[in-house]
This record gives sequence, structure tokens and C-alpha cells, in this order.
Amino acid sequence: MLKETQRHTRWMTAAVSAAAVLLVAACGGGSGSDSSSPAASATPASGATPASGASTPAATTNTTPTLAAATAVVDGTTLGTAQWSDGSTSTGGTGQAVGNLKCTVAGSKYSYAHLSVYQNGKQLALPTNIGSVAPTMALQTGCVYPVHTVDASGKIRMDVTSNASYTLGQFFAVWGQPLSPTNVAGLTGTVTAWVNTGGTLTKYTGDLASLVLPQHGEVTLVVGTPPAQIATYAWTDPPPFTSTVTTLSFGGVVGTPFFANGNTPSGGTGSPVDGLVCAAGMAETFHVHAHVAIFKDGQWLAFPSNVGILPQCNYEMHTHDNTGIIHIETPNVKPFTLGQVFDVWGQPLSSTNVAGITGNVVVYINDNGDVRRYTGDPRNIPLTSLRDVTFQIGTPLTTLPTYSWYEPK
Repeated sequence: MLKETQRHTRWMTAAVSAAAVLLVAACGGGSGSDSSSPAASATPASGATPASGASTPAATTNTTPTLAAATAVVDGTTLGTAQWSDGSTSTGGTGQAVGNLKCTVAGSKYSYAHLSVYQNGKQLALPTNIGSVAPTMALQTGCVYPVHTVDASGKIRMDVTSNASYTLGQFFAVWGQPLSPTNVAGLTGTVTAWVNTGGTLTKYTGDLASLVLPQHGEVTLVVGTPPAQIATYAWTDPPPFTSTVTTLSFGGVVGTPFFANGNTPSGGTGSPVDGLVCAAGMAETFHVHAHVAIFKDGQWLAFPSNVGILPQCNYEMHTHDNTGIIHIETPNVKPFTLGQVFDVWGQPLSSTNVAGITGNVVVYINDNGDVRRYTGDPRNIPLTSLRDVTFQIGTPLTTLPTYSWYEPK
């Protein structure tokens, strides 16, 4: 009788376990058009491609992860191991409307949600520039979708100018990657989703594509075995924008005069500089404007006029006044970087030296309201339409400038 009871108990336990597995597989339906201690690995579904370096899992478990203590991070930090190519795929947002999302100039007010993806306990980095489309001759400003990424931190930047909300399915549609209960961006296996809002971790059991991205919240997608802990982050956000509007008027001055106007002796003298040519009467069929602001211990230093402008020719990037506006005027579309401007000017630019001013340098990029800290080499910052690059040297800024642009042609 005792043996019969034990056999019955084992049969019931197996049945409950099987039902639990089927329930997890059924949750989440639909598809879309940070330090952690890994738990034991699980075998992915047939056709799964484990992340590089991931061990082959042995058995599926239903471990419930806990929320790790918050890790302090800043924008630009790569969180996780590289897995996917940067940008949207060819089936994602390449400029056309994706569902009801249009690719346009960045809005004036942004928030963010954070997305972490784990495969069998290993965190994978969300690619940079998902939903960002480079400029063309036809669309010289380029465009971004209302949900996009700018780095590999996992932040999904959300245009909330119109108080809109967005779903995980919309983001994956812009990315051009699958999203289902068994497939996350090509990683196959049982998928579970977790949402952290205000320090409370909740398992999400609805349609994954319908999961609303929480402002300042964190979404974690787990393929296969969950990690023992799910990382969470405390972001060092940029300063807020000031309510005082700085008008950029052609011929004006913004800031205190500090630098001599024109190129320095080590700057451009007419020969090509970093691929930028200097020519008289150059066609301006591609014509956009970027902006540079330099603050030293809170004092705004006026950017010099006539950088890149010589008696015999103008460089493809130059300044006309002391507003900090960088004019990009050229016959062709090609990449332009901040380092090129400083080389034409003849001034050093690095993470410790901005035009001869040294100290603790912090760089902020603002795309018409989509602002974040930049942690890479400032020479490599692309200059695009309406992009402002602000240098904070020394004393931290309490606010960032708000601009009213001019757009002469």
C-alpha cells in the first residue's frame, strides 16, 4: 500500500510539472511588426542559437529570479554582450511608416524605458541606433522613430511630446525582429517577461507585443533559464533643460568672447582637412546645421566665427558667426564629425581637452530634445541636422540650454 501511494504521488508530481511547462509556453502570445548570477542553464527549443560563449544548457527550470541591487550607470554604457548588428534590420524601420509610427525629426520631449534580454542567464546588449535613419539628399535631416536607441545601454528612448505610450511590439517592429512566446529577436526557447516599476518585479503573462513600455521602468525578457538575479539600474540623467530660450540669430553672439575668430595657424589653410574640401562657389545642395556650446566652470564661451572660411574658399563645414552654429554646406551627403570641425579650426579635441581648455570634460548630445550623455571619443560625434553638442568643463551644469534655431539656406 505504501509503494502504491508513492507511485501515485510521483505520477501526480510529474503531471503538475508538465502542466506548468505548458502554461509557461502558452503565456505571452503575439508577435511584434545588469550584473547577474546565472542560474542553471536550460536547453533551448529546436533551432535556437545560443549567444556567443553561452554554455549548452541541460534542463529547464522554473526558477523565479530576484531583483538585484541597482547599479549606477550613465548613458553610453554598454550593458551585456554583443549579439545583434546595430540599427534596424532590412525588415524594420528604414524610413517608412511602421504601423502607426512615423520616422520624423526628433520630438521636443523624451522619456525612456529600459530593456534587458537574457539567454540562459547571460545578458545580451541591445544594439545601438535601432530606429534611427541616416540623412539622405532627399531627407537631409534624417529621421528617428518615436521609439529608438542611441547606444547599447538598453535604453529605449520614447518621444512623449504628445503624451503617447508605446508597446514592446512596436519597438520590435521598428527593430525588424520577431517577438513571440518562443522567439526574441531570433533567440528561440521558452520566453518569460518581467517588469520592474519602482523596485517591484512582476512577471508579465500577457501578449508580449502588447506590453506597454513603462516610463523609467525596466522590462526583462528571458529566453530559456532565467538568471538568479535580474539586474536593475540607477541612471545618472542629464541636467534638465532651462526654461529660458536662447535664440540663435544669424550674425549673433552667444556666450562670452574667448577664442580668436577664424582658423588657428594649425587649422585649415585651403588644402583638404580630414576629407573636407575648401572651394569657392561650392554647391550647397546638402545644407544642414549643427551646434556646439562650450561651458567652462559654468561660463558659456562663444564659439568663434569664420572657422573654415578663408579669403579664397570655404570648407564644407564652417561658422559664420559667434552663435556656435556649424554650417554643413556641400554638394554630397557623407558623414561629418565634430573632430573634423576642430581640425579645420586647428584646435585639440579629446575627453580631457577642448580647444586648449583642460579639466573634467562631460559631453551632452541633444537632438531637438532627445538628450543624453556621450561617453565616447568626442571627435567621433556625428554632426547631423539640429544636433547640439554641449561641453561641460569643470563645474557641473544645473541646466542645459534650450534653443530657438534659425535655418537659413
